[in-house]
Amino acid sequence: MSLLSRTKSDIVFDWVNNIILTIILLLVLYPLYFVAIASISDPVLVSGGEVWFVPRKVTFEGYGRVFNDPNIISGYKNSLVYAISGTSINLAMTLTAAYALSRKNLIGRNVISFFLAFTMFFSGGMIPTFLIVNNLGMVNKIWAMIIPNAVGVWNIIIARTFLQTSIPRELYESATIDGCSHTKFFTSIVLPLSKALIAILILFYGVGHWNSFFNALIYLRDTKLFPLQLVLRGILIQNQMELSMVKDQDLLAERQNIAEIIKYSLIIIASLPLLVLYPFLQKYFVKGVMIGSLKG
Repeated sequence: MSLLSRTKSDIVFDWVNNIILTIILLLVLYPLYFVAIASISDPVLVSGGEVWFVPRKVTFEGYGRVFNDPNIISGYKNSLVYAISGTSINLAMTLTAAYALSRKNLIGRNVISFFLAFTMFFSGGMIPTFLIVNNLGMVNKIWAMIIPNAVGVWNIIIARTFLQTSIPRELYESATIDGCSHTKFFTSIVLPLSKALIAILILFYGVGHWNSFFNALIYLRDTKLFPLQLVLRGILIQNQMELSMVKDQDLLAERQNIAEIIKYSLIIIASLPLLVLYPFLQKYFVKGVMIGSLKG
């Protein structure tokens, strides 16, 4: 529609939409922005409600105290290892399972799909899962963070629907005439045409692994294997314990302010990798979700 052919109501509608979306954007972004400026502002001013839009009396004491903990670096490294290796296994299992279930000539695919969906509503629970992990000898090992979450049924369903609606059956039939096997068709044709799906799975699985701390809390004993989230949790608990032992009121107020700025710093440290990753996958995000969940 050209600018000349647009009516007055169209222009008003666009302006109203832009205003509403801008307000929503500000409401969503401001809390993160506030945490960012609060993490480098004087904690006394933050606690007094004097920090709103710009940092006041810039200080990096919170970050300094956090990174003084020797477990932070190892926690970052462990989280990266768990996220990268776990997401790689997730992708391999999810995409291969989804491809197999998307083929109409797979014998018993409806039964397999039923049992997969059944696990979404009924599970063994935490204690049976721990017993299985323990019997497999994975307690206090890296595999305890990867194998129990090796695949997500919901993501298989999304991927299967995506492949059913986006990869025409005629394309496979044409490939088989040229002697293409399922493996070659999957690696040479399906994967290159599924960039949006792969991006959305990387984001879903990657965020899940990066934020995971409950499995580490249950299965890991060695602090050298702790992911970043568990290390940060330990720092917060340690600060709370130190506060509980302080009797002097002035010193207590000072420690509370320091504890607050440490909390803000921890939020930024934990969120930064995901904030860096998301812009590279954002262009695939909407396409992957909409095609995988609504069509079919």
